Amino acid sequence: MKSALRERVLAARAAQDPALRAANGACIVDHLLRLPSVFTAHTLCAYVGFDTEIDTAPFLATVLAQDRRLLLPRVVEAESRARRHLVLHQVGDIDRDTRPGRWGIREPDPARCPAIDPLEVDLVLLPGVAFDRRGGRLGYGAGFYDRLLTRLRTDCVRVAGAFSLQVVAEVPLEPHDQRFQCLVTEAGEVPLMNQ
Repeated sequence: MKSALRERVLAARAAQDPALRAANGACIVDHLLRLPSVFTAHTLCAYVGFDTEIDTAPFLATVLAQDRRLLLPRVVEAESRARRHLVLHQVGDIDRDTRPGRWGIREPDPARCPAIDPLEVDLVLLPGVAFDRRGGRLGYGAGFYDRLLTRLRTDCVRVAGAFSLQVVAEVPLEPHDQRFQCLVTEAGEVPLMNQ
């Protein structure tokens, strides 16, 4: 069920007109930067958007320009898929401090960027494929963010930015799946139902 939903939403996201995708992505970033929880966070964990995801570069640049701490994830390989995990690193310059990782996604260079304890994160901006109004999130299937979210403080704000076409009626959740608290699309913040 998850794989069919993932395939359907990824196909719809890829089918968007590139100019419309860019315009909607810029709106999403603008709405994200206006959130009080984003505005007041000192240490933010985000990600470098790739392929047909939202271009997060303006979000990252704004956080850095405001002299706040920006953390980006780096995939740490392990002998088993379940043991692969994310390590967070503080980044000061996106171009100089990141390099293409395993899937071509830019991630911090550990030789340049210090590792930071996830307990220091005030707010995390989550990537994903599909989202629902109950805080359900469907990722790419590796479980990296679900494992990371269990290592954050309970008061760390979990925010997702997504195109409206990524918002579905229901994301099928399993016991290990972690929820988010705030969802923003090009239309603005999406009211969530009681979780």
